[in-house]
Amino acid sequence: MTSPASSDASLELLKLDNQLCFPLYAVSRLMTKAYQPFLQELDLTYPQYLVLLLLWEHGELTVKALGDKLLLDSGTLTPLLKRLEQKQWISRRRDPQDERSVIISLQPAGQAMQAQACQIPEQIFAKLGMEHPQFEALRTQLRTLLTQLS
Repeated sequence: MTSPASSDASLELLKLDNQLCFPLYAVSRLMTKAYQPFLQELDLTYPQYLVLLLLWEHGELTVKALGDKLLLDSGTLTPLLKRLEQKQWISRRRDPQDERSVIISLQPAGQAMQAQACQIPEQIFAKLGMEHPQFEALRTQLRTLLTQLS
Protein backbone atom coordinates (compact mmCIF):
# COMPACT_ATOMS: atom_id res chain seq x y z
CA MET A 1 0.00 0.00 0.00
CA THR A 2 1.36 3.43 -0.91
CA SER A 3 1.41 6.28 1.53
CA PRO A 4 -0.72 9.35 0.79
CA ALA A 5 2.45 11.43 0.33
CA SER A 6 3.90 9.13 -2.32
CA SER A 7 0.48 8.90 -3.96
CA ASP A 8 0.28 12.71 -4.13
CA ALA A 9 3.77 12.84 -5.66
CA SER A 10 2.78 10.23 -8.25
CA LEU A 11 -0.37 12.15 -9.11
CA GLU A 12 1.68 15.34 -9.43
CA LEU A 13 3.82 13.60 -12.06
CA LEU A 14 0.69 12.89 -14.10
CA LYS A 15 -0.27 16.54 -14.50
CA LEU A 16 -0.04 17.78 -18.08
CA ASP A 17 2.11 20.74 -17.04
CA ASN A 18 4.71 18.32 -15.67
CA GLN A 19 5.10 16.36 -18.91
CA LEU A 20 7.92 16.85 -21.40
CA CYS A 21 6.00 15.13 -24.19
CA PHE A 22 3.19 17.67 -24.41
CA PRO A 23 5.23 20.84 -25.00
CA LEU A 24 7.33 18.95 -27.57
CA TYR A 25 4.17 17.72 -29.31
CA ALA A 26 2.53 21.16 -29.24
CA VAL A 27 5.70 22.94 -30.43
CA SER A 28 6.07 20.43 -33.26
CA ARG A 29 2.52 21.08 -34.44
CA LEU A 30 2.84 24.85 -34.13
CA MET A 31 6.25 24.88 -35.83
CA THR A 32 4.85 22.95 -38.78
CA LYS A 33 1.93 25.40 -38.87
CA ALA A 34 4.39 28.32 -38.89
CA TYR A 35 5.96 26.92 -42.06
CA GLN A 36 2.61 26.49 -43.84
CA PRO A 37 2.15 29.94 -45.37
CA PHE A 38 5.69 29.95 -46.77
CA LEU A 39 5.40 26.41 -48.12
CA GLN A 40 1.96 27.04 -49.64
CA GLU A 41 3.54 29.69 -51.85
CA LEU A 42 5.75 26.91 -53.26
CA ASP A 43 2.93 24.33 -53.39
CA LEU A 44 4.78 22.16 -50.86
CA THR A 45 3.77 20.23 -47.78
CA TYR A 46 6.11 20.20 -44.80
CA PRO A 47 7.27 16.58 -45.38
CA GLN A 48 7.90 17.38 -49.07
CA TYR A 49 9.98 20.37 -47.98
CA LEU A 50 12.08 18.11 -45.73
CA VAL A 51 12.73 15.73 -48.63
CA LEU A 52 13.76 18.62 -50.86
CA LEU A 53 16.07 20.01 -48.17
CA LEU A 54 17.94 16.71 -48.14
CA LEU A 55 18.06 16.49 -51.93
CA TRP A 56 19.32 20.07 -52.24
CA GLU A 57 22.04 19.16 -49.76
CA HIS A 58 23.01 15.75 -51.17
CA GLY A 59 21.92 15.84 -54.82
CA GLU A 60 20.46 12.36 -54.75
CA LEU A 61 19.65 9.78 -52.10
CA THR A 62 18.09 6.36 -51.91
CA VAL A 63 14.61 6.02 -50.47
CA LYS A 64 16.20 4.15 -47.56
CA ALA A 65 18.65 6.99 -46.87
CA LEU A 66 15.83 9.54 -47.01
CA GLY A 67 13.80 7.44 -44.59
CA ASP A 68 16.74 7.04 -42.23
CA LYS A 69 17.48 10.76 -42.19
CA LEU A 70 13.82 11.80 -41.80
CA LEU A 71 12.86 8.94 -39.46
CA LEU A 72 10.12 7.87 -41.89
CA ASP A 73 9.33 4.45 -43.29
CA SER A 74 9.06 3.74 -47.02
CA GLY A 75 5.27 3.37 -46.70
CA THR A 76 5.10 7.02 -45.65
CA LEU A 77 7.74 8.22 -48.09
CA THR A 78 6.52 6.47 -51.25
CA PRO A 79 3.26 8.41 -51.74
CA LEU A 80 5.05 11.66 -50.89
CA LEU A 81 7.76 10.91 -53.45
CA LYS A 82 5.18 9.96 -56.08
CA ARG A 83 3.53 13.39 -55.67
CA LEU A 84 6.88 15.14 -56.02
CA GLU A 85 7.57 13.07 -59.13
CA GLN A 86 4.16 13.95 -60.61
CA LYS A 87 5.08 17.61 -60.19
CA GLN A 88 8.34 16.82 -62.04
CA TRP A 89 10.46 18.02 -59.11
CA ILE A 90 12.19 14.66 -58.56
CA SER A 91 12.81 11.43 -60.43
CA ARG A 92 12.92 7.88 -59.11
CA ARG A 93 15.04 5.15 -60.65
CA ARG A 94 16.29 1.73 -59.66
CA ASP A 95 19.92 1.54 -58.57
CA PRO A 96 21.80 -0.41 -61.27
CA GLN A 97 24.07 -1.91 -58.55
CA ASP A 98 21.10 -3.00 -56.40
CA GLU A 99 17.71 -3.35 -58.10
CA ARG A 100 15.99 -3.37 -54.69
CA SER A 101 17.14 0.19 -54.06
CA VAL A 102 15.44 3.27 -55.51
CA ILE A 103 17.47 6.45 -56.06
CA ILE A 104 15.74 9.81 -55.76
CA SER A 105 17.21 12.70 -57.77
CA LEU A 106 16.24 16.30 -58.30
CA GLN A 107 14.77 17.33 -61.63
CA PRO A 108 15.58 20.84 -62.95
CA ALA A 109 12.26 22.20 -61.63
CA GLY A 110 13.01 20.79 -58.16
CA GLN A 111 16.51 22.24 -58.24
CA ALA A 112 15.11 25.64 -59.27
CA MET A 113 12.85 25.67 -56.21
CA GLN A 114 15.90 25.91 -53.99
CA ALA A 115 16.32 29.60 -54.81
CA GLN A 116 12.70 30.28 -53.86
CA ALA A 117 13.01 28.28 -50.63
CA CYS A 118 16.12 30.11 -49.43
CA GLN A 119 13.98 32.75 -47.76
CA ILE A 120 12.04 30.27 -45.61
CA PRO A 121 14.62 29.69 -42.83
CA GLU A 122 15.10 33.45 -42.44
CA GLN A 123 11.33 34.01 -42.28
CA ILE A 124 10.94 31.30 -39.65
CA PHE A 125 13.87 32.64 -37.64
CA ALA A 126 12.27 36.11 -37.69
CA LYS A 127 8.90 34.66 -36.69
CA LEU A 128 10.46 32.93 -33.67
CA GLY A 129 11.99 36.18 -32.43
CA MET A 130 14.93 34.36 -30.85
CA GLU A 131 18.48 35.52 -30.55
CA HIS A 132 20.93 33.37 -32.52
CA PRO A 133 22.68 31.86 -29.45
CA GLN A 134 19.32 30.91 -27.93
CA PHE A 135 18.26 29.32 -31.24
CA GLU A 136 21.52 27.35 -31.50
CA ALA A 137 21.28 26.15 -27.88
CA LEU A 138 17.70 24.95 -28.39
CA ARG A 139 18.59 23.17 -31.63
CA THR A 140 21.53 21.46 -29.89
CA GLN A 141 19.31 20.30 -27.02
CA LEU A 142 16.70 18.96 -29.42
CA ARG A 143 19.31 17.11 -31.48
CA THR A 144 20.68 15.57 -28.28
CA LEU A 145 17.19 14.47 -27.24
CA LEU A 146 16.53 13.09 -30.72
CA THR A 147 19.76 11.10 -30.59
CA GLN A 148 18.94 9.73 -27.14
CA LEU A 149 15.45 8.66 -28.25
CA SER A 150 16.70 7.11 -31.48
